[in-house]
Amino acid sequence: MARSRYLLFGMLLFAQALWAAPRQLDAYRWQDVARIVAIGDLHGDYDSYLTVLQTSGVVDRRGRWIAGDTHLVQTGDIPDRGPDTRRIITHMARLAQQAEKRGGRVHNLIGNHEAMNVYGDLRYVTEGEYKAFAGKRSAALRDRYYKATLEALAGSDPERAAALPADHRAQWDLEHPLGWVEQRFAWDPRWDPEGELFLWTMKGKVAVQLNDLVFVHGGISSAYCGNSLESMTTMARAALRRNDPEELGILRDEAGPLWYRGLAGVQPVALAETVDAILQRHGAGHVVIGHTPTDGVIWPRLAGRVIMIDTGMGAAFGKHIGWLEVTPEGLFAGYRGGRLRLPMDDGQRLEYLDAVIALHPDNAELPKRREALMAGTLDPPPASGEGAAAQPLDPAVSCGTAR
Repeated sequence: MARSRYLLFGMLLFAQALWAAPRQLDAYRWQDVARIVAIGDLHGDYDSYLTVLQTSGVVDRRGRWIAGDTHLVQTGDIPDRGPDTRRIITHMARLAQQAEKRGGRVHNLIGNHEAMNVYGDLRYVTEGEYKAFAGKRSAALRDRYYKATLEALAGSDPERAAALPADHRAQWDLEHPLGWVEQRFAWDPRWDPEGELFLWTMKGKVAVQLNDLVFVHGGISSAYCGNSLESMTTMARAALRRNDPEELGILRDEAGPLWYRGLAGVQPVALAETVDAILQRHGAGHVVIGHTPTDGVIWPRLAGRVIMIDTGMGAAFGKHIGWLEVTPEGLFAGYRGGRLRLPMDDGQRLEYLDAVIALHPDNAELPKRREALMAGTLDPPPASGEGAAAQPLDPAVSCGTAR
């Protein structure tokens, strides 16, 4: 009899565990995820990356996964502006394996800076990032590439090749530091279709949905509101693989999910009705975005329907540690100094911001945000009525045809 009771009790516990376990609906959507930790742009800052994961209880002091079945979301823009891009990606790939063994997941999204590194827009790559790729053969590799470049120029434009200035090589070396060639092999499929960071980027997604939260790097505009999460990723991956500077499409579209800032309150600001249409399209309650820095605060807009999580964790933006945490108890903003419930009423944001300022009185940008919030200039509504023509708007109030 006792054995039967224990057996029944065990079956009940097993059934409860199955009921509570996260359920993967497809490659882009999960339900019943008990805990979500989401972090924004890292921009090559390994110290901030490890700090936010340790402070949020995702990894231990040695950087190993300790978060069980937690789902970690990183909303893109790991590269550029800091030296540790490769180091972060290497660790995050290893972390994803550790998480999956323990029932958790790591979701890496494609940001505009991942895409830029693939298609060769290297404006924001730092000397330290190139140095991370440099090795004993770097000088020889660079010499061979320089020679090949001159030979190609001589074949296509011999007059220009003959007219190169005496200091051409010195200037060329400044634009192609040691490690540049290896960096291109790692990122650019035109150099190597099996490059490690190209393949890593191709595994990422443009957007995912966990519970009732849609995560995307820049945002979803009315132009892409009709698209599924899968179709946006399919388009991005096709453009990355093709890597034609003349056909970058979604990768460089200012209204596309890697670049769009309208959900963050940047003109042209998305209408509230458009945001509602986006959420309805995906059966969601919130869109979580990175890309637009907030100077150190996890920031809700439009009564929490939009949540901005690019706190500026990279050294180039102030090393402001912050993360979004979702549990059965609600949505919270995590900081070095503690965790705060995220307000779902815009009228409560001043009190919330004051609490963040109290946690980080040394952040000089937060009082400026407070002043802008009080003045009504922080989240200006889309222009309407008189003078509206002077400010471009996102005009859609429903999802149109998918691209």
